[in-house]
Amino acid sequence: MTNESLKLNDTESFFLLKPAGQDYLWGGSRLKDDFGKNLPQTPLAETWECSTHENGLSVVDSGEHAGRTLKNVLKEHPEMLGRHANRNGDIPILIKLIDAKEDLSVQVHPDDEFARTFENGSLGKTEMWYILDAEKDSEIIYGFSRKTTPEEVGESLSDGSFPSLLQHYPIEKNQVYYVSPGTVHAVGKGALIAEVQENSDITYRMYDYDRVDKNGKKRDLHIKKALKILDYEPKSEPRQPIRVLRYTPGCASEILCRCKYFQAERLLINTGDYNKSMNLSALPETFQVLLCIRGRAVMTGCGIEVPVQKGDCVFLPAGKYETVIQGEADFVKVRC
Repeated sequence: MTNESLKLNDTESFFLLKPAGQDYLWGGSRLKDDFGKNLPQTPLAETWECSTHENGLSVVDSGEHAGRTLKNVLKEHPEMLGRHANRNGDIPILIKLIDAKEDLSVQVHPDDEFARTFENGSLGKTEMWYILDAEKDSEIIYGFSRKTTPEEVGESLSDGSFPSLLQHYPIEKNQVYYVSPGTVHAVGKGALIAEVQENSDITYRMYDYDRVDKNGKKRDLHIKKALKILDYEPKSEPRQPIRVLRYTPGCASEILCRCKYFQAERLLINTGDYNKSMNLSALPETFQVLLCIRGRAVMTGCGIEVPVQKGDCVFLPAGKYETVIQGEADFVKVRC
């Protein structure tokens, strides 16, 4: 193959990403302290690790496109997205790290149809939480405890009884929760989470504990829209999915969540003394994303070698190449 015939996907099989930070008032410092995020936001509530959303754009942090936004690179090279190629450089998912030092607001997200109609063509927001760590008393809010109605929920928000309608569940490290549109929910304080979601920033905040921001103002609520999309049926306790470890040389893997928008797996890589390796094949039909949640490794592909450690996020374009991973590290791998 001559240099003239090389496509970009043949010369750069992966690249690191630098996240965008969000300073929501409930955040803490663990993303800086535990994950080495060198970002200016204080508190650092979320890092948008792989994002083409205008409210928080990831930046390429290695290779020939270093310093450019992922969105702009994908505009020029839509073939990197495989079947998801589009002229806007958008990927259909958004991957975050979340540090909940305090309780998040009680909220709900719309589905695709509602968001397209009432939010300027946006996607809805289906999401998955993978619990990276949780304090002893950490919990989530997930659904209503009994059947209710828009009228009752509206009245409860006015008279202060709304929290009595909500279900609370304790959480532990390594658990997975799938949150469908219409489900009232919240992450409780003390949780550290990796989130995979649709590429959307539409949240209807319903209850925020009467908190004020750094300017002394209460945050906006979105009650009218929330009442239109809520699932008013009681929710059963969210069950943990059956997870089966599958072993290949140098790696064990398990499915965390599979839905029509994305598939998330956990990879546990251990190649011993680096004389062994784990080979990760690209997919011709779609891109993949690796979020390192523990340890460190070295990734090699197309003659390029890049060290990766806890907190790093790697984008793998669609293609037919192979990436070699050596080291001891855990990853959340996401594909669409």
